[in-house]
Amino acid sequence: MENEQQPKPFKQFFMNFKLKLKTVLTSKAANTFYSVLFAIVLGLLVGLVILLFSNPRAAFPAFGKILLGFFGDPVSISVGIGNFLYYSTPLLLTGLAVGFAFKTGLFNIGASGQFMVAQYVAVLVAFATANLGPFNWIVALVAGILAGAIWGFFPGFFKAAFNINEVITSIMFNWIGMYLTTMLIKNNKVIFDQSRARTFVIPKTAFIPKLGLDKLFPNSSIDIGIFLAIGVAVIIYFVLNKTTFGFELKAVGHNRHASKYAGINEKRNIIIAMVISGALAGMAGGLQILAGGAGNVGNSILVIETLSPEGFNGIPVALLGLSHPIGIIFSAFFITFIQAGGNNAAAAVIPYEIVDIIIAVIIYCSAFSLLVRLYIANRLQKKRIEEEAKHLKTLNNAVSDTSVNKGDLNG
Repeated sequence: MENEQQPKPFKQFFMNFKLKLKTVLTSKAANTFYSVLFAIVLGLLVGLVILLFSNPRAAFPAFGKILLGFFGDPVSISVGIGNFLYYSTPLLLTGLAVGFAFKTGLFNIGASGQFMVAQYVAVLVAFATANLGPFNWIVALVAGILAGAIWGFFPGFFKAAFNINEVITSIMFNWIGMYLTTMLIKNNKVIFDQSRARTFVIPKTAFIPKLGLDKLFPNSSIDIGIFLAIGVAVIIYFVLNKTTFGFELKAVGHNRHASKYAGINEKRNIIIAMVISGALAGMAGGLQILAGGAGNVGNSILVIETLSPEGFNGIPVALLGLSHPIGIIFSAFFITFIQAGGNNAAAAVIPYEIVDIIIAVIIYCSAFSLLVRLYIANRLQKKRIEEEAKHLKTLNNAVSDTSVNKGDLNG
């Protein structure tokens, strides 16, 4: 009898584990993961097809380099990892800027202008406060964040006060920011190197500290910026999901009129949302321009009349991360990973535009990820209902059989 009872605890454990696993695999988070994975796989397959048509002989080697990402760095893996984390930083923050606005029902397409204005102000302050020593980079970075926040204020104000679509105003402020900073830099002899058509390199006291990371990843551009960006993403997640302030922001995003009826100041929250979004884009610009880079040679602003691509690259990062702060961290890493692989492949055999196509297809598919999620959720729900109905039918049959047996005994 004891031997027959021994397997029962193991069987119960296995059944509980199976039930928990099934719950996890059919959860909302799992459905989100499936939809994003579908977009990524489809984008990579389309890229492979394009490679096969454009250069059949080099298609699979090039595709392999893309999949290797920073692991395929021609110098070393440590350089690849360090540069990967360095280039992920502005993407992560501009993705957060766009994603935060999405979460509050707004579309901040002005991250590029906010990014550029922040860079200009950060450089200006870096030169003006060079005597602050180790505090120079902090003051310059804060100034850049504030500049981005101010540039984000204007589209938010026009949206709240006059109900002007923030997409239109933020696009306009992209160009205003680009031309304004170009003009101001050219007219400032203290920071503008006319012979090179770019600003002078900022003082070394304004460089973002590396704190030994350059020893861990020698010859790479890494600094502590990536950790600051991840920390900000975690804070944004906490604010949006664990605070009354975050609830109000999202409530206004869902329905500003219902929020107003509930006593929430919807105009104030719209402005605050765009200010925070602009501040995140400003932090991205500040961290990039204040980075010392490989060899601590420093960065400078090239004065050309072109919008900064980092601001626009934040849009696909936010879309692929489904505007979730933690998801944006992983989507920024993924897109940077693919871009690193694309750079390695482009240096060998293929045009870099194919990498852009792959990323575009992934983002295009992720834009339809909601449909994929709804389809998966409906299928799982239908299956669950069928299983419950089958289980209920089995119970009813068992009850009926028991009733019949009792009737026979009474008879």
